[in-house]
Amino acid sequence: MSTRLQKGGRLLDRTKSLGFTFNGKRMQGYQGDTLASALLAQDQMLVGRSFKYHRPRGVIASGAEEPNGLVGLGEGGTFEPNQRLTTTELFEGATTISQNHWPSLDFDVGAINDKFAKFLPAGFYYKTFMFPRFAWKHVFEPFIRQSAGLGKVPRNRDEDRYEYAYAFADLVIVGGGIAGLAAALAAGRQGKRVWLIEQTPHWGGRAVVDDVQIEGMEAAEWVEEAVETLEGMENVTLRTRTMASGLYDHGYLLMYERVADHTPGDGRPRHRLWRMRAGHVVAATGAIERPLSFAGNDIPGVMLASAVRDYVVNWAVSPGDRTVIVTNNNDAYRTALTLLDAGLVVPAVIDARPEAKGELPEAVRARGVRVLEGHGIAKVKGTKRVTGVSTCIQVGEGTELGSIACDAVAMSGGWSPVVHLWSHCGGKLTWDEGQAMFRPDPKRPATGADGEAMITAAGSANGILTAHDVLADAHQAVAGKNSAPGAVCATEAPILPVWIMPEGAGPALRMKMWLDPQNDVKVSDVQLAAREGYESVEHTKRYTTLGMATDQGKISNINGLAVLSDSLSRAIPDTGTTTFRPPYTPISMGAIAGEARGEIFQPLRKTPMHDWHEAHGAHWEPVGHWRRPYCFLKQGEGIHDAVNREIRQVRNSVGLLDASTLGKILVKGPDAGKFLDMLYTNMMSTLPVGKCRYGLMCNENGFLSDDGVVVRLTEDTWLCHTTTGGAERIHGWMEDWLQCEWWDWKVYTANVTEQYAQVAIAGPNARKLLDKLGGMDLSKEALPFMEWREGTLGGFRARVHRISFSGELSFEVAVPASEGLAFWKKLLEAGEGLGVAPYGTEAMHIMRAEKGFIMIGDETDGTVIPQDLGLNWAISKKKDDYLGKRAQERSFMVSPERWKLVGLETLDGSVIPDGAYAVAEGHNANGQRNMQGRVTSTYYSPTLDKGVAMGLVKNGPDRMGEVLDFPTDNGRVVKARIVDPVFYDKDGEKQNV
Repeated sequence: MSTRLQKGGRLLDRTKSLGFTFNGKRMQGYQGDTLASALLAQDQMLVGRSFKYHRPRGVIASGAEEPNGLVGLGEGGTFEPNQRLTTTELFEGATTISQNHWPSLDFDVGAINDKFAKFLPAGFYYKTFMFPRFAWKHVFEPFIRQSAGLGKVPRNRDEDRYEYAYAFADLVIVGGGIAGLAAALAAGRQGKRVWLIEQTPHWGGRAVVDDVQIEGMEAAEWVEEAVETLEGMENVTLRTRTMASGLYDHGYLLMYERVADHTPGDGRPRHRLWRMRAGHVVAATGAIERPLSFAGNDIPGVMLASAVRDYVVNWAVSPGDRTVIVTNNNDAYRTALTLLDAGLVVPAVIDARPEAKGELPEAVRARGVRVLEGHGIAKVKGTKRVTGVSTCIQVGEGTELGSIACDAVAMSGGWSPVVHLWSHCGGKLTWDEGQAMFRPDPKRPATGADGEAMITAAGSANGILTAHDVLADAHQAVAGKNSAPGAVCATEAPILPVWIMPEGAGPALRMKMWLDPQNDVKVSDVQLAAREGYESVEHTKRYTTLGMATDQGKISNINGLAVLSDSLSRAIPDTGTTTFRPPYTPISMGAIAGEARGEIFQPLRKTPMHDWHEAHGAHWEPVGHWRRPYCFLKQGEGIHDAVNREIRQVRNSVGLLDASTLGKILVKGPDAGKFLDMLYTNMMSTLPVGKCRYGLMCNENGFLSDDGVVVRLTEDTWLCHTTTGGAERIHGWMEDWLQCEWWDWKVYTANVTEQYAQVAIAGPNARKLLDKLGGMDLSKEALPFMEWREGTLGGFRARVHRISFSGELSFEVAVPASEGLAFWKKLLEAGEGLGVAPYGTEAMHIMRAEKGFIMIGDETDGTVIPQDLGLNWAISKKKDDYLGKRAQERSFMVSPERWKLVGLETLDGSVIPDGAYAVAEGHNANGQRNMQGRVTSTYYSPTLDKGVAMGLVKNGPDRMGEVLDFPTDNGRVVKARIVDPVFYDKDGEKQNV
């Protein structure tokens, strides 16, 4: 059966029919429909089941406040659960399934829970299922986990794509109703750079539906003219389908744009997440109509009065042939007139107020509609849809006076301004007694660092509910001013605060009054929470799950708060509100991830030589975001053999290592030397121009954080090398100290890691290779160890550092990144007669271990200080302070019991397992063997033809020659002797050639 009206539907294009399915049933709608309007047009009132009791649920609202209308949308790689019917635009081929039922929507076994509702009150899961523990683990927990959640989890990879975008604006106006449009016109004419965003596809908001008069024009005409004017302003940007998710410090606004939800498969990204910096924000976000709490107010067919007229006006859909209206304010009478104009029947308007005065009630009475003043609904009749209502006196206890046959109920309990954005950044609220609403407090807005308000509320979001006053308030908001409560006439007749209907309802009726229909929270649940001592609204929320549904309490929280206040005999503002947190409505996980998926989930960083490595057998090793060659495999060669070959190549002739990934941070300024002296344990301010110095960095707790070679380029400029994985971390750490602690020091830092390609040329033939390139004198006399020179090397602009991490004669040459690959190839070409070959990170690690050089992350684990590693020589005794100095003077840090670095040599020449611990006599308090040391680095050395290892051992340097036992996982014990950690060329003759 179709409930589509023959005329009307301002948003419909009846020439474009769209097919879709709901639970496998083929249905039809029109271009411009939402899924909700299309389903209602097919008389599909039942759309889902509630979370706890699995009660039948129908559509209540027409926008983002909808709690019930959630479906799974799409198939396979486009499937997504919990899509809101009221905000999802209909498109051809849409596939939808209802949620939270078994085996079907019409017949749900879970509905048996409703029969046991009195045994499942608020917080029942906190009070039960705890004893015996065996039953909880094996009976209750599996059952509850199976029942948890609403929609099904997608099983396929998401086929859609998403993206981030960034923008700046002088003013961002959130909300495209008449308040937002008026504010945008005023700001645009002032020459401000303005963004106006609206979460729906259409401009105008409620004013167009209610057909109010604006400046002598019908609302629709005024809106059309305003949009046309704004589109002609170059300084104004308009965005529909864009929701302001959250407002944060410094005007940072997160915006969620549903770009192609309504046109899937058109090649555009599905969603776009905007990161906006706004000079100021105007919240013209409107207001949401509140429901009323009466018995049976959750039965499908009970809807918000404003939503009923939305469906009639916007989509020509009749929620019912006979609609009873129940209200405590005049606005609901608009719905009665809208229904009558559409040719539908309004049997009665039930008004809780003793008297219903004003133009709207009189207009309804003039149409012959019965208005029952001082009345309420005793209960709604029906199960899966409304069949009628029973009336009662509002001030009574619910005694039924009569019945009215109907198939829909339109309820209106007043309006709640959408204050979420105002509250996200710290704005406070005030209770407006006259309108029974929380609205922004103009005296307590969110402020920025300059003390100025970050956000201004306008229109209905500011508690202004008449069109004329909304426009005036919007112009005031552009000037950054909020209207004070009572500054304007908000309604033509007063509202009567009605939180339960009837007000004297007994326990039996209160158990049938629903506050949060998705989570099955009743009036009686909140009253129970109050009796059990939950006086804080935040505690009550969590105890009852009130407002924790997917709509985040948009239609339930104020009513629940009022019921709690009444139960505590406390004024509503004294009870307070729950905390409004971003996002305003749910954001897809895809939008949060943006482009970060698949190969670019964590984008790989590649050196200029990466493709050459790939083509020449590189076996890759992940190092932070980089991929470095672990070794270069030749055909038929294993990894172990390749590593050994590369080491022999370097030791005997010459090898090339791509060192481009090493961090390179430029530090410059008059105070740069002083700054580096605080960062490093040794002195850097005294380093002469043209020289290099190895340096250690410690954190505030004294533990080693990073190391590397520092180069002094000019009198006020240093270049700090860091570990590959430490560049961003160390640069951020530098900026943290400069911006937060030493903000008045004149220092500039720049991470130039990717500006240079860097190659280590190591081995006895290294100098010969570079001499073949020509252009620079790299003799021992011209370039001594730990110095650098700049010049032209083989036609390449180069900075040559005379440093070594392998223990061999070595140079590290930096060239512009754009010339890195050409330089690499030139080195290989020039070194053909010298036995040149590339080597990878594992060969580098083994060679440094042979030399006793430490590796951050191997010899350090966040608990190691330089003194543990025998690096006292790298700690300056000339300066008073450096980061970590005082921490290193604590008693625990200077204890002689600390584990310290030594070399370890197995008695049989084997390799100690990585991470092995050396056991000692006795057991600790936990019954575990006492430990006296651990291995930090362990390798087979092809140079020495035996295993070499480094480790931290208790009093290690004083125990040379002792043999330690290292148990292994297979029960074997490896015996190793404590030796000097330098296994190769202890005097450094080879590197100083």
